[in-house]
Amino acid sequence: MTIQPVTVDNIEALTGFFGSLSERDLTFVREDLSDTAAVSALAGDPLRWVDIDDERVDGYVAVERLPGWSSHVGELRLVVDPARRGSGLGRGLAQHALTEAFKTGIRKVVVELAVDQEGAVAMFSRLGFTGEALLRDHIRDRDGHLHDLLVLAHNVDENWSTIDGVGLSDALMS
Repeated sequence: MTIQPVTVDNIEALTGFFGSLSERDLTFVREDLSDTAAVSALAGDPLRWVDIDDERVDGYVAVERLPGWSSHVGELRLVVDPARRGSGLGRGLAQHALTEAFKTGIRKVVVELAVDQEGAVAMFSRLGFTGEALLRDHIRDRDGHLHDLLVLAHNVDENWSTIDGVGLSDALMS
């Protein structure tokens, strides 16, 4: 893995990555990332990263800090190239994002997933995320079909043993 911040140098590769995703994958990306201008707006944000292999983006992860009274909470967004799913790339990107988010003072990270994303649910559970909410028929995909939304959360203060167990404590202490 070569995880690096989103910069102007990798905008073209990131635009290509988002352009290659299926309609289903794009349903779960909140931002409209259909053109270079939209993707360019991501550059320089300290809580956005890509995994690049030979000038090709294989994964993207971001933590969006929530505003106001929830400014201690970040929402994690993760997209991995379908060909790389199940390889550990998503886990590596999620671990990186958690470590960096906690360093900025974020104390709780949430992730929203469709209930049928079983592999992602299992991965986040292994990283110490637990269920917080199930919202029925909360997602409408691009074909108009409704899906249930699962909200998982990781509270750093309650999960320090998990953080240590997945190898993040050394990174957080540095």
